[in-house]
Amino acid sequence: MTDLSVYRPNVGVVLFHADGLVWLGRRAKTPGAHNWQFPQGGVDDGEDLETAARRELAEETGARSVTYLARTDGWLTYDFPAGHGGPKAFRGWRGQKQVWFAFRFDGADDEFDLLAHGEPEFDAWRWAYLAEAPALVVPFKRAAYDAVAEAFASFATPQPGGSPAA
Repeated sequence: MTDLSVYRPNVGVVLFHADGLVWLGRRAKTPGAHNWQFPQGGVDDGEDLETAARRELAEETGARSVTYLARTDGWLTYDFPAGHGGPKAFRGWRGQKQVWFAFRFDGADDEFDLLAHGEPEFDAWRWAYLAEAPALVVPFKRAAYDAVAEAFASFATPQPGGSPAA
């Protein structure tokens, strides 16, 4: 059994367009092929998980016009890789534990403002197939993204030549 106390509490958001595509952001100042991901972030002490997900989504993307669709059951975890120099690792966390939320985006694309909250998390964004996401994220998060793609496949548009979470 995994000791969840060594993982930083975190929420992630898969934002679905009305057509079943998902929002992906390219991490700012992160070179390479695996620099796309969904919005995610830490949970403040005493903060409700859905409230945290909505806050993180608004901070990182500017999006507020959303409708709740679903959430994952329990925590999904990933470990920071050896030598990972990020600020969370420095604070003694082994990795992150996450609850993921699926929201439908009800606004217009001009609602997205990557500078909405100070230092931007992302420097670009696009609509994509849910099935694309696990291959675009850093490898140490891939298993969590596979689980999220499977959990939310029913909301997704199938990728041509494959299933929504293929």
